[in-house]
Amino acid sequence: MKKSLFLTVLAFCTMFRLSAGATSRSDAIAHVESCEAILQEFMADPATAIPAPVLQKARALIIVNQFKGGFYIGVKNGYGVVLVKKANGNWSLPVLVAAGEVSLGLQFGANSIETVMVVTDDNTPRMIFNQRFNVGVDAKAVAGPNAAEAERFNQDLLDSPVLVYTKTRGLFAGATVKTGWLQRDDTTNFNLYGTQYTMPELLYSDWVKPIDEVKPLMDYVKKIAP
Repeated sequence: MKKSLFLTVLAFCTMFRLSAGATSRSDAIAHVESCEAILQEFMADPATAIPAPVLQKARALIIVNQFKGGFYIGVKNGYGVVLVKKANGNWSLPVLVAAGEVSLGLQFGANSIETVMVVTDDNTPRMIFNQRFNVGVDAKAVAGPNAAEAERFNQDLLDSPVLVYTKTRGLFAGATVKTGWLQRDDTTNFNLYGTQYTMPELLYSDWVKPIDEVKPLMDYVKKIAP
């Protein structure tokens, strides 16, 4: 029984990783556009809007869309985009990443989890380069204060490496959270940008020019976090 369960988990993980690497260009564009919509929806709702003082500290933004479902095994599959603020103050191209989490136990139904993470240091985004990065494990992550919670602002909170905003209920400002893992997805970015440059070059160099489909997201991030 245990062996069968292990093989089932392994199969789910393999299927997800293969599907993440096989994303077509049209699907990659759709993923970027959906992440832009998620960010705009967060900012439009006072319950989830990211306050200006938080955005002023942003060194990177990570927007994630995950799907959770299953019976005995719940697999959080999804995708996200990462943008970093470069040394010259300009925001980078949005770079797609795979996102997910495998959990065991009896689970019913399915739901989507939309998350925006504000990264306040330059080192945390680089953790995704060489490993599966577990948010809340590899870097401390706390639930960020929303626009209506100015009284909860404090320097310790704003100095947390990752401030998390999610539409999942039950998070309170300052509470430690875990939001699954992120992993680079070079194949999808090859398809999106038509280049063999990998995640580090796409984020930190100016070798690849923005394609028209990613400019709306870049312009919006520049507007809210100049």
